Amino acid sequence: MHRVAIIPARGGSKRIPRKNIKVFHGKPMIAWSIEAAKASGCFDKVIVSTDDAEIANVARDWGATVPFMRPPELSDDYAGTLPVIRHAVEWLSEHGAVVDYACCLYATAPFVTSGDLRRGWELIQQSKCSYAFSVTSYAFPIQRAVRITESGRVAMLNPEHFSTRSQDLEEAWHDAGQFYWGTAQAWQEERAIFSEASVPVKLPRHRVQDIDTPEDWARAEWMFRVMQAAGGLQ
Repeated sequence: MHRVAIIPARGGSKRIPRKNIKVFHGKPMIAWSIEAAKASGCFDKVIVSTDDAEIANVARDWGATVPFMRPPELSDDYAGTLPVIRHAVEWLSEHGAVVDYACCLYATAPFVTSGDLRRGWELIQQSKCSYAFSVTSYAFPIQRAVRITESGRVAMLNPEHFSTRSQDLEEAWHDAGQFYWGTAQAWQEERAIFSEASVPVKLPRHRVQDIDTPEDWARAEWMFRVMQAAGGLQ
């Protein structure tokens, strides 16, 4: 059974230039994902899908392989995860490495752990689902969210829940943006990830942080520093 980790890492990050290889706590950001994948023991290969020569060289330096350069049509601001992973799975299959399972692991996921990757692998096997991916819970009931109107005032998104007690509302979860285990067939067919065909890998909120803006980056560094001082990612 052939399993690969595929780390998508294009070179055109705009809000945080060179984000995928920017130094985060002493290592290029992508190195944290590569090392977690290798330490998990789940994968026959850890590959990076990139269009950027510098990212490719950094990835190789940290132990990943870069067997191809991603084509331009999959490297712009509108390229989605599904076609990028599909391309990698199909490229590998066409070049003699038939894939049974692929795990899309984001390059900007310094809080990912090898243990979580192993849990994802166990869950996708046990469940026979198309995907197993990381999720975490919202800190506040989303049913009581408010929006700011065009006139600058406030309105509830779900006013029918104004008087509903928080403990009586259904808990909501969101994509943690770390990893997505999937069968090769699911990736090749570009099946929807957020569906009944997926099983969640639940993560604690303190180990989840999107890193899309400089503010996100600063917050992630603070969180990481605190967790390291407390004994590491747990």
